[in-house]
Amino acid sequence: MAQINILDESTINKIAAGEVVERPVSVVKELVENAIDSGAENISIEIKGGGIDYIRVTDNGSGIEHDSIPRAFLRHATSKIKSIEDLMNVYSLGFRGEALSSIAAVSEVELMTKTADSLLGYRYCIRGGREMSFDEAGVADGTTVIVRNLFFNTPARRKFLKSAVTEGSYITELVERLILSHPEISFKYTVNGSLKLSSNGLNDIISDVYSVFGRETMNLLVDVSYTSENCSISGYIGKPETARGNRNYELFFVNKRLVKSKVLSSAVEEAYKPFLMLHKFPFVILYIDIPSELLDVNVHPSKTEIRFMEERQIYTAIFDTVTEGVTRRELIPSAVLPPNNSGGISQKPEINIQPEEPELPSSIVEESRIPEPFETKSIDSFRQKTLKDYEEHKQELKPVQETLFSEGFLAEENKPKHKIIGQVFGTYWIIEFEDKMYIIDQHAAHEKVLYERFSKQIESGEVVSQMISPPYIVTLTASEENILKENIGIFEELGFRVEHFGGHEYALTSVPAELFRLSEQDYFLSVIDDLSENLRTREPKQVKDRIATMACKAAIKGNTNISYAEADALISELLSLDNPYNCPHGRPTIISFTNSDLDKMFKRIV
Repeated sequence: MAQINILDESTINKIAAGEVVERPVSVVKELVENAIDSGAENISIEIKGGGIDYIRVTDNGSGIEHDSIPRAFLRHATSKIKSIEDLMNVYSLGFRGEALSSIAAVSEVELMTKTADSLLGYRYCIRGGREMSFDEAGVADGTTVIVRNLFFNTPARRKFLKSAVTEGSYITELVERLILSHPEISFKYTVNGSLKLSSNGLNDIISDVYSVFGRETMNLLVDVSYTSENCSISGYIGKPETARGNRNYELFFVNKRLVKSKVLSSAVEEAYKPFLMLHKFPFVILYIDIPSELLDVNVHPSKTEIRFMEERQIYTAIFDTVTEGVTRRELIPSAVLPPNNSGGISQKPEINIQPEEPELPSSIVEESRIPEPFETKSIDSFRQKTLKDYEEHKQELKPVQETLFSEGFLAEENKPKHKIIGQVFGTYWIIEFEDKMYIIDQHAAHEKVLYERFSKQIESGEVVSQMISPPYIVTLTASEENILKENIGIFEELGFRVEHFGGHEYALTSVPAELFRLSEQDYFLSVIDDLSENLRTREPKQVKDRIATMACKAAIKGNTNISYAEADALISELLSLDNPYNCPHGRPTIISFTNSDLDKMFKRIV
């Protein structure tokens, strides 16, 4: 057996730091949460080099007493709790007591602090967990923490960090969420000497939404409200046109803490289900206040995941609140803002939970219903009959694909013999060839053609661009700007030309020509969403393959009349593909009937 070694304190602290300090954004999160818990009304955050080189967090909170300063850097030292019982009643944001200790173990930390009743403040420096100096200093009330050279003494950890731009984008996204979660606090966020974000701290949520997401998004929000004995819900939900390609904009703040919850997401998405396309997710900012004894915040070390004691009641409250908001008549877009510019569209109604509660989705409810005996028997009988029919069918016919799409129909020399009969229901085209009638879904066919055409252009690096005149102006959040800047090469490869228009606005001057029918803004933002969601694990080819599937959205829709010439060109290109049989989603593009099939239907033959 190998020798058992007792680890020294430095090694123990570095191991603990690995659990708390994953990357620069972890440092910012811990320091800002401490500042919030100190009662600060103003918090300033500054980073350089993506937070790897420099992080400074300054607040005007209560400060730290002289004797408590060295103690604050000890492991398991905290002002938030005193005993195990306090864990279930924590309203503060951080309480593990390892934040400052872990940060100091892998960086150079300088702390300056002063309490209101002290004449002088103090400056405390610690490097790699080792105290370097502790002196009096003339500083303002509150606390400033400066963190330099993160992971300087753990190079193995540092080399796994991403670029400064990427690490900075994580911090930017965190600050955006902090601004929204604490509208009563004024935040100032500076990146490499330039002011990136700021909030006024006037407890005006809609003003903070404007500072983070811009005017366009702010004008598409509906306020919602709900109150019961044990729960209150408030906030804003987006009209259907604000839907995005991922869940990054489903923002839930429970007792001012940004959290993730399958219960909350499922309730919101179920309420939006009748209004959104597949693979689209709602934009919501919801604030939920609930007694701490009805929550378990210790599900995950990062405290971002929580568990509700009364999941069904919470699900019902969220579902009813969002449903009421999303079904208002005010969802019809209006060009006129409310006179008071408060963001409210109507009075906030109270919603009473109905006695009959909706069932939770199966992904949440762990119990599954066991079928009754007669149901099992019916299923088995059906399965046996299906297998029998399949065996009999297999003995009679060749594979269906070979039967429907023989080389005769696909052969280049036979295309002039295709007789286009016409269009029905504005969606389906009928083609006669020899003894068969082929029915082609124009939307599915165009999806397939655009998908293959665009995918080949991406693969060959020869995407054709279409200029837009005048350019289309889009407003991006700070984190979206970072994604755009870091991935500008991918956007150019996809056929986009983007120019900075001032502030947080960008001008789209060119878009992929094959996708010109698509809303420029929708497609551009969906690319950003895709990159944002896959930022941590993406590979260029995988991203481009996913983006190519968005060509489906540019296809002509069903119930749209097109000319014979357009239909002929579309059908010809579809049939020239290696696989013309299904759209990218797997739906059939073509079905066929033989002459004898129709004769049987009309009882001409039996």
